[in-house]
Amino acid sequence: MDADSSSYWQRNLAICLLGSFATVFAMTVVLPFLPIYVEQLGVKGHAAIVQWSGIAYGANFLAAGLIAPLWGHLGDRFGRKPMLIRASLGMALTIPLMGFASNIWQFVGLRFLAGIAGGYASGATILIAVQTPKHRVGWALGLLASGVMAGNLLGPLAGGSLPSLIGIRATFWAAGAMIFIAFVATALFVREVTVKAEVASEARSGGWSQVPHKGVVMAMLATGLLLMIANMSIEPIITVYVATLVKGPLVLHAGGARNSGHVTFVAGLVMAATALGSIASASQLGKVADRAGHSKVIILALMAAGVLLVPQAFVTSAWQLIVLRFLMGLALGGLLPCIAAVIRHNVPDHFVGAALGYSLSSQFAGQVTGPLIGGFVGGQIGLKAVFFGTSLLLLIGAAFNWKAVGFSARDQASLLST
Repeated sequence: MDADSSSYWQRNLAICLLGSFATVFAMTVVLPFLPIYVEQLGVKGHAAIVQWSGIAYGANFLAAGLIAPLWGHLGDRFGRKPMLIRASLGMALTIPLMGFASNIWQFVGLRFLAGIAGGYASGATILIAVQTPKHRVGWALGLLASGVMAGNLLGPLAGGSLPSLIGIRATFWAAGAMIFIAFVATALFVREVTVKAEVASEARSGGWSQVPHKGVVMAMLATGLLLMIANMSIEPIITVYVATLVKGPLVLHAGGARNSGHVTFVAGLVMAATALGSIASASQLGKVADRAGHSKVIILALMAAGVLLVPQAFVTSAWQLIVLRFLMGLALGGLLPCIAAVIRHNVPDHFVGAALGYSLSSQFAGQVTGPLIGGFVGGQIGLKAVFFGTSLLLLIGAAFNWKAVGFSARDQASLLST
């Protein structure tokens, strides 16, 4: 690593942490009032509102997943800072425009454009992975992941209160202003050494064929996909499952759902518990992985999460589920940073962006596929089957990583010397 580059990595990390939090916060603040806004845009009928809310929500992830490898490749060629500036400026423009939408098509289109223009957190991951000293990569990426997860946690919380204070449309404008601050900070304070001509030339002419450890990289892509499927498969059934623990099943009647307010509150606590556990452990697990080996942490974390899923199917009260979800969050917190670190250690510098872009695409695919699988299994087989099936997936993932990467630090050591 260039000495000039390495001297700025901590400041870059701080700015990228701020920007990643701001952009994820702004994209998730819409979730609590999304159906209400969809109805305000002229969609009528319960089924239509639910369907269009799902389309609007998924449009962002679909676009982001499709475009991530391209942005990663362009970052390899032209630099990662320009990608951060592009993403923050693009989102600072598109998100406020959502507050001016006059129909559902405009809103969905803007959500899709935000997914295309965005990708700040993924670009920040690539910049930090490349410019952080290799022996600190796991810790730095873990800290960055904590910022992303904090945005995912606090965004919906703010989205539940801001519309009543300033209005729904003004909430979009405030979110855009928050991202604009991140744009200014990124443009002024992030420092990146100019991409060297020979590296840019390699990025144009060489790619997958020059990756020395293809099996390891493929294993990480598969692990990222599996992890997101496992994470998201539980989401569609959490509220229904909590209802069976809180004063009996949630019963629908003409006036609405009995005890729905209490059930949704507890379901929110269950979801928040996982996020809090991940925030608490991400940087610490990254630090441990830097010393002990990233593959070792990946395998142990997958095994621990797989085991913790089994008792979740047998809980008899909500607090037991909250505790188990928190522990599962602790186990999973360091996985995505470790996956990114292993990829970074096993590809040449000129291909890091593209490789991490493919990794992000696989994770977005898991975010889309997971809820579909969880909803289908929960509806057709039963709620407990979702926990058992997800546990099996994670344990299979641990065994797969054991075979493909190995229970050692060689994924780190072999590349530290190159």
